Amino acid sequence: MLNEKAMSDKTQQIDPRRLPVHVAVIMDGNGRWAVARGLDRSAGHVEGVNTVRRITEIASETGIRYLTLYTFSTENWNRPKEEVDALMALIVVAIERETPDLIRNNVRLRTIGDMERMPARARERLERCMSDTAHCTGLTLVLALSYSARWDMVNAVRRLAAEAAEGRIDPQTIDAEAISANLSTAFMPDPDLLIRTGGDMRLSNYLLWESAYTELYVTPTFWPDFTKDDFVRAVLEFQHRQRRFGLTGDQVK
Repeated sequence: MLNEKAMSDKTQQIDPRRLPVHVAVIMDGNGRWAVARGLDRSAGHVEGVNTVRRITEIASETGIRYLTLYTFSTENWNRPKEEVDALMALIVVAIERETPDLIRNNVRLRTIGDMERMPARARERLERCMSDTAHCTGLTLVLALSYSARWDMVNAVRRLAAEAAEGRIDPQTIDAEAISANLSTAFMPDPDLLIRTGGDMRLSNYLLWESAYTELYVTPTFWPDFTKDDFVRAVLEFQHRQRRFGLTGDQVK
């Protein structure tokens, strides 16, 4: 890990004109991190919360506008009940602990996902934190909770189908923009950079529609070990890539 001065020097290498506006993260490896240390999997999730804090800090410091964290997927409900219960309790504790710092650092909290499936206490605490930070104008921290991209797309299609059935829209006018506008992510731009920790090379049902032209960055580092320096390294890697969006390199130039 870099010392404070080296970290500061590395951060200064970031070109503020080429910052990703929206960074999405698949926070993978909490359980494996714990098992490798002979600990219960829940210990990895607890340590992962500390990583959320430091990555939120560095994202805010570097000028990222949106940071979306894959916190709990719809598929995660199928995990052992003890682990799910521990995760839900941890979310409540973490939100209660972090809300003052979010406000102090001008960070707004939002969520995407099926909040109706969340336990009442967790949902109420999240709603309170979102209300308490609604005035913040810096980084928007988005937690993907009880979320999957396919769930979101199905809901968007259902809404559009209902409008068409009621005669409020012409089915022939439904385009990519209409679908995007009906997703839970409609309030923010598509991610420019998606970071996956833990080494697996897949999207795991995360922001599938929105990531059509997102730059992917995969690291074998488990989420609890992911540092501010690792985040800066991912941003620097992003800034060295040429984003063509279907064009040729010469056209982009």
